Amino acid sequence: MPPQSVLAFLETHARRFVDELCDYARIPSVSAQSQHKPDLVRCADWIASRARRAGLDVTVFPTRTNPIVVARTPRTDRRKPTFLVYGHYDVQPPEPLDLWTSPPFEPRIQGRNVFARGISDNKGQHLAHLNAVEAWLQSGEELPCNLTFLIEGEEEVGSGALQEFLPRHRGELACQGVVVSDNGIPSLKHPALTYGLRGVAALEVRVDGPSRDLHSGVYGGTVDNPAMVLCQILARLRDPRGRIAIPGYYDDVAPLSAYERRQLAKLPFDAGKYRRFLGVPKLSGEAGFTPEEQRTSRPTLEINGLTSGYQGEGSKTIIPAWASAKITLRLVPNQQPRKAITAVKRQLQKLCPPTVRLTVKHGHGGEPYLVAPDGALAQAALRALQAGFGHEALLAREGGSIPIVSAFKKHLRADTLLLGMALPDDNPHSPNEKFSLDAYARGMRMSAHLWPELAGAA
Repeated sequence: MPPQSVLAFLETHARRFVDELCDYARIPSVSAQSQHKPDLVRCADWIASRARRAGLDVTVFPTRTNPIVVARTPRTDRRKPTFLVYGHYDVQPPEPLDLWTSPPFEPRIQGRNVFARGISDNKGQHLAHLNAVEAWLQSGEELPCNLTFLIEGEEEVGSGALQEFLPRHRGELACQGVVVSDNGIPSLKHPALTYGLRGVAALEVRVDGPSRDLHSGVYGGTVDNPAMVLCQILARLRDPRGRIAIPGYYDDVAPLSAYERRQLAKLPFDAGKYRRFLGVPKLSGEAGFTPEEQRTSRPTLEINGLTSGYQGEGSKTIIPAWASAKITLRLVPNQQPRKAITAVKRQLQKLCPPTVRLTVKHGHGGEPYLVAPDGALAQAALRALQAGFGHEALLAREGGSIPIVSAFKKHLRADTLLLGMALPDDNPHSPNEKFSLDAYARGMRMSAHLWPELAGAA
């Protein structure tokens, strides 16, 4: 439990914290667009200056791309545990601009929401942690742990500089755990610790047939059609019960425990609303699992794109010379991207007839992640969430991937606690992105409670 003076500081400075959030969001720090390079440098300087005013010791590291900001609590006490807080100051491009109801870099407060690009993903979430630490330091209270903030400027384009930075600075970034608030919660009444992420592996499959497109009337019936062959192969990768029909694919899948299934069942879910939101006539997935389990905790194989033959207006009667498909695999804890791709490639080759040639090109990959949901740090985080949001904290898993979490595990040998503050309708990566001021305030309270809880559990 934080001292009352810390919580009072958050209340007293609530208006300033909102003003600073808006100032931060005004900087168009779009990492994907080269014309915003000066804005990214300005944004790094802004968060560095803000961390200094909070009472932290700050170093800005230039990189080959955008600066990395490292801020530490002063007077490190080696007797105390150390935790690292990660965030990113870069944001997604705002386009299409015509779908915004107000300019994306002119924050607009409407009710209890602030609308601006990057305000939820991720400026507001890591700023909430910085505000909470300021409350501890400026109220004269002694933090029960050492803290390091690591804030980068290219998460939205792959974190390349940070991937190089981590192994070179692993000693000074050593910690007992990492806190990341770059994800969401089901609602303000359902705060949640995300304790598992799916991994990802990408590949592209190509089937080549004749040396050129052929007249389908003159040659049809004597050569195999690459588009037809590819469709037939892909159709055999999933069985009627929604399982991936690849030998050995499920061998390493970590099953959900009874405790996990009970926790996931507590998450609010309305199948009808979910179906209507997706715009499908009926939900589909692996038999024997709930939709929440299917989309967060089970492996998948998805066709992301199919390309072959003539795509223009009208018809063109050909047998295409080739066909290709882009595929991604979502992997769950204990599965390895390389092993999964090898199994898929072996099955594709087995299913391919001798009438065509098949090639497989590997793409990007990221490992799945899991922190023990009943471990001491996870349980401490749940207590902090409940104290900050005022409602029972739940456990959740995320269907997407956050590759930097695996990098923290690899280089720092530390587990990551994903403590999101974003709400499902915050529109990250979309027009009219927003951040709830209630989530912002409760996130600050959660962070204030978090440090004594984690320190006691370390």
